[in-house]
This record gives sequence, structure tokens and C-alpha cells, in this order.
Amino acid sequence: MADKNDKIPENVPGKYYVDKTCTPCHTCMEVTGVDALLKYNEDQTYVYFHKQPATPDEVTIAEDALAICPTGAIGNDGDE
Repeated sequence: MADKNDKIPENVPGKYYVDKTCTPCHTCMEVTGVDALLKYNEDQTYVYFHKQPATPDEVTIAEDALAICPTGAIGNDGDE
């Protein structure tokens, strides 16, 4: 389960975030449309939310990425 106290600093403020347990497994990036919300850091060692979901479709995408993350690094209990 993601830890909101261990967020990757590049995450934009909001409910969804990635924490420091993210590994470069690329699994979450397989979710269709997730690149509108998540992006890799410069050396592709982790992903982070560069945009918070703004539509119901984007919330679904974020939730799908959260559900598929094998390390549990994606959370949705951050500050709103």
C-alpha cells in the first residue's frame, strides 16, 4: 500500500500520487491513456503523477493504474 508520507517529490499536488517504492517495472504504463496522468522521471527509474485526474475517465485510468501496480506504489489517499 502506498505511503502518502513517502511521496515522490515530482507528483503534482492532489489525491493521486506515487511513492518511493515505485520500481521501473513499467506495468502501470500499460494502462490505456495513463500517459496523460503519469510520466517517467528523466532516467526512467520511476513514474509520478504529472497531472491529477480531472474527468471521470481519467479517474478510471488512475484507479486502473493503482490496481495493476505490483509494488503498491500508487495511492489515492493524498491531499485533495
